[in-house]
Amino acid sequence: MVEGFEEAELVMPVDLLRRAGVEVVIAALGDLAVPGKQGMRLEADVLLADADPKTFDLLMLPGGPGVATLLSDGRAAELAKQFADAGKVVAAICAAPLVLADAGLLEGKRFTAYPSVRADLGEGCVDERVVVDGDLITSRGPGTAIDFGLAMITALLGEETASRIAEEIAA
Repeated sequence: MVEGFEEAELVMPVDLLRRAGVEVVIAALGDLAVPGKQGMRLEADVLLADADPKTFDLLMLPGGPGVATLLSDGRAAELAKQFADAGKVVAAICAAPLVLADAGLLEGKRFTAYPSVRADLGEGCVDERVVVDGDLITSRGPGTAIDFGLAMITALLGEETASRIAEEIAA
């Protein structure tokens, strides 16, 4: 999580994952208290520097204007590459697929992103709500955050659990 993250793209998927029984740890680049794009201040669980990526099964990157900070910092792209190299799920929504491109993870893959960044991502980018290509999950933006969260649940726990959670929230 970094200043300027898109709140809906973090909060809704985290909520869904936790409803499914997944232990979610939110990491921040800088301070633990992070203001989002819409002014909500959320508290991260740990600083990214203190998190051990080996203990996690999935990396999720929310979008928003904060993606520019993620790109300039470079740690998120390196982390995404580590997860992908280990065969773990990597998920990005909105503008965050730019980080995956920076990590070299989009070549030869189908993916989606927020309309304003699609041209920057090139071949493979499609206009769909959520795209799953192997261990890569991408989604379009705040309006697809529920679908994005359910896709991550499917990847981690299976379709039956994702369907149960979708039914619980009347999705």
